[in-house]
Amino acid sequence: MSILMDENTRVIVQGITGRDGAFHTKQMLEYGTKIVGGTTPGKGGEKVHGVPVFNTVEQAVKMTGANASVLFVPAKFATDAIYESAGNGIKLIIAISEGIPTMDIAKILPYLKTCNCRMIGPNCPGIIVPGIGKIGIFPTQIFQKGNVGIVSRSGTLTYEIVYNLTINGLGQSACIGMGGDSIIGMKFKDYLELFEQDDETDAVVMIGEIGGTDEQDAAEYIKKHFSKPVVAFIAGKSAPPGKRMGHAGAIISGGDATAETKIKVLKHAGVTVINEPEEIGKAVRKILAI
Repeated sequence: MSILMDENTRVIVQGITGRDGAFHTKQMLEYGTKIVGGTTPGKGGEKVHGVPVFNTVEQAVKMTGANASVLFVPAKFATDAIYESAGNGIKLIIAISEGIPTMDIAKILPYLKTCNCRMIGPNCPGIIVPGIGKIGIFPTQIFQKGNVGIVSRSGTLTYEIVYNLTINGLGQSACIGMGGDSIIGMKFKDYLELFEQDDETDAVVMIGEIGGTDEQDAAEYIKKHFSKPVVAFIAGKSAPPGKRMGHAGAIISGGDATAETKIKVLKHAGVTVINEPEEIGKAVRKILAI
C-alpha cells in the first residue's frame, strides 16, 4: 500500500506541450509514472515523448481512463485547469503552478470536496513514491524505497532532508511537497491521516515553517490520533515578524505563527523536533531503534 498514488494511478499532464510540461513529462516517464495523456487546447492529436495530447481534460479522461492530473499551466489559466480536472472525474490534482491568486484557491477548495477530489499544492513539487513513480518535479536520484514518510511545506529543504535520510540508509515510503502558499489543498493533518493507515510507513518526517497554524493543527491530531513516531524540523526561527520568507504562506502575522510556538506545540504532542536538517538521519534511526 502507498498513499495517494500506486500502480493504478494514471496521470495526464495539463500543459504538456509547454517547456516545463514537456521536460517533466519525460522525467516522470523515465521514473516509471504512468503518464497516459496530456492536454493543451488546440494541440490535440500531437504527441509529446510518445504521450498523446488532447484538447480537453474531458477527452483525455474518456480516452485514457486517467484519474490524476498534474498542472504545468501558467497561473492565469491554472484556476480553470483545476476546475476542469475536478469536474471531469480526476481524483488527485497536483498543482505545480506558482502564482495562482489566493482567493481563487479559497473558492476552489469547497468545489473539490463536492467532487471528492484531493489537491496537492499549488506552488509545490508534487509527490514521489519510490518504486512506483512521481508526479511533479522531485529530483529522483536522492530517493530510495523505504519506510519513512515525508511531508513538507518547503521545496529545496525537502531535498536536503531526503538526501540526509538516504545517505543514512533510511528510504522513503512517500514524499509530498504540500506547497508553500497561504491557502493550499491538502494539509499536514490530511497527510498524517493517510500515513497512519499506510502499513509501509513506520515513521513520518514533517518539515514545517513559519506562518499559519497548520503545524499546530497537526500537533493536535498527532497527540490524539497518530500512533507512529514523528520527527519535525521548523524553518524560519530567525525570521522577523511581518517579513515574508520565500513562500506566500511563510510570514509571521501573529504570535502563533512563529517557529518557537510551533516547536513548543509539536514537542508537547510528543514529536521529536530537530534543530538542524543534518540531524534528521540520526533522529529517525534513534526513534526506529536501528
